[in-house]
Parts: sequence; C-alpha cells; structure tokens
Amino acid sequence: MAFKTPDQIATAAVNAGVAKAGLTPDRMLGGSILAGAYIAFAGLLGIAVTSGLKPDTWGTLPSLIFGIVFSTGLILVIIAGSELVTGNMALLPLAVSQRPRLLGRAGMSIVIVTIGNLIGSLLVAYFFAVKTGVIGSASSPDGTPGALTFARLTGVATGKALTETDPQIFFRAVACNWLVCLAVWMAFAADDIGGKILAIIFPITGFVAMGFDHVVANMFFLPAAVFAHVPGIGWGDVLNNWVFAFLGNFVGAGVFVAGFYWFLYLRGQPRPTTPSGVEVTPTLDGRSKAGEHAAGPR
Repeated sequence: MAFKTPDQIATAAVNAGVAKAGLTPDRMLGGSILAGAYIAFAGLLGIAVTSGLKPDTWGTLPSLIFGIVFSTGLILVIIAGSELVTGNMALLPLAVSQRPRLLGRAGMSIVIVTIGNLIGSLLVAYFFAVKTGVIGSASSPDGTPGALTFARLTGVATGKALTETDPQIFFRAVACNWLVCLAVWMAFAADDIGGKILAIIFPITGFVAMGFDHVVANMFFLPAAVFAHVPGIGWGDVLNNWVFAFLGNFVGAGVFVAGFYWFLYLRGQPRPTTPSGVEVTPTLDGRSKAGEHAAGPR
C-alpha cells in the first residue's frame, strides 16, 4: 500500500490549503453546502442506528457505534470532495504559513465555508430529518422508530446545548478538531480509497465516542432539536454552543495540527511543491497553475 511520509503529508496539506484559498466564492459556497449536508446525514445516521440502545443494557457501546457510522460524513467530504470548515481550519493556516499573501483569501474562505456548512446542515435537519419523520417527535407512539430516534436526539442535543458548560464545550471542541484534522492529515498519507477510509474512521470514532464537540455536527443536532421541539432547547442555547465549539475547533486545528506540524516539517523549509517538482499557485478562478520551484525558505 503506497503512502506518504509525514513530511510529504505536510507538503500535500499546504498545496491543498493553497488550492482551497484559491477557489472562487461560488465554489467555496457550493462545496461547503455539500459538506454540511454530508456531516448532517452522518449525524442522522448515527441517531437512527443507536436509538433504542438503552445504556443500562448496552453501556457506552452505542457511542462507539455512533462514532463508526458518523465517520461516513468525513469519508464523503474527502473522497467525494467538498469544503468542511473544521478541516480547512488546519489546511488554510498551513497555506498562509508558506504564502502569507493568501491571508485575506483564507479568511474569506473560513467565513463562506462556515455559512455554507450551516446551510447544508439546516437543509438536512429540517427537510430530511424532521419533515420526513425520520427523527420522530414528542407525540410519536412509544416503541415506534420515531419515538426512539426522538429520544436519542433529545439526549444528544440536551447534553450539548444545556448540560455542558461553556468551558466544557470549548475544550471538547479543541480535542474534537485535533482528532478530526488528524484524520484529514492521515488521509493525505494514503494514495488509495481504502487507505483514506481507514485513516478517517479511527480518529472520528474516537472523538464521537468521547463526546467531543464538532461545530458542523452541532449545526445539525441542535437545529434538528429545535425544529423537532425538543423541550428546553432554544436558538440562544444553539448559538452559544456554536460560538464556543467554533473557537475550540479553530484552536484544535490551528495549534495542535497546523502549528505543530508546521514546526516539525515546514519551518525554514523551501516552498512545498507538487510531486513533479513544480510549485502550485492558485488563480482567482479556482484553478491552479504551475510555476518553477523557487528554492529557499518562504
């Protein structure tokens, strides 16, 4: 099985960040709507397959199952191709570290992709979770699939919106995106689809099983709870969670992945190039053009 070494992953991550910063705003938005929907579908899948598994019988096993199936979201993002803000929180700072002129475009990408992720998540939460009846409601008859999924969503959303304190949300979000971006980082190491899937599954399963907070996942769980009229959860609770989860996710990606791997493999190194030895520079139409590699630290 072919794979990249960590220093080669760093080069690939920088080039990916450069390409993402070079996307046109419409492509940023379109790709991010898809990513938000993919993460939301994975969250809905996790709710569906773990509903009805009572803790007094199954213990914490449902969280493990939830994590495994939730990996579907990032698998779709990476293999099908789309824009996820939490992964970009590591790739864009790496790109800026090598090409500081991209700072403005990186900031624009974070804003646009966050908005697009929210649109995609809300789309699935409202139309495909609540309006389809998949998520159920408080009036669903006991023992029916709708009642079981509603109870599961209630437990997940109540924990994130009402039970966790603000510092808990922040630190859980830091740990979450450290693991999410490690999944993205390791996926760069594989040159085949099977390798990428394996690289993604274990870190994503880990963060979900430990109950950490992913801002885009919470863009699905918490609005779905509001749309389904889960008692006690309002938009103020939702926005509060998003703020602290976003900040924590940014720290987890920017410090523990982008920061440390820049320090280990990119600091003082020549500008990264493609495997053919040519430098990749984004154009404003979202495409890339190759130029001669310029030696020396950047």
